[in-house]
Amino acid sequence: MEKIREYTNGDVTIQWKPGLCIHSEKCWRGLSEVFKPKEKPWIQPEGVDSKRIVEQVGQCPSGALSMKDEAHEKENKDQSIKIEALKNGPLMVHSDCVITKPDGTTEVRQNRVTFCRCGHSANKPFCDGTHKKEGFEG
Repeated sequence: MEKIREYTNGDVTIQWKPGLCIHSEKCWRGLSEVFKPKEKPWIQPEGVDSKRIVEQVGQCPSGALSMKDEAHEKENKDQSIKIEALKNGPLMVHSDCVITKPDGTTEVRQNRVTFCRCGHSANKPFCDGTHKKEGFEG
């Protein structure tokens, strides 16, 4: 398992993956107030503007430095999507959806959408109710 170290200023959290680091020196040359290779710990984000940290971490060429997006993780955790397999019917997704079709076109459905499970819909990937006529069980 890859080792990941985290350093925070209470607002943002920097993640460092030592195994990916190519020692380009962009981090400490660009923001020496945070990245101090001769000190332990070498990343000290306290007291530095979070926006500056995020911008500097974004310049890491190897991906060894990244930002832990706690707000995004919490938002995603709180927004679970309910998918319901209806008895002898379609899959119902209870959420806003952007559907990309095989030809590359997209379609937006809001609140919920039903997807064909029986394979007989004339409006794939969406359900058109054909499962009833076909006697689909599942």
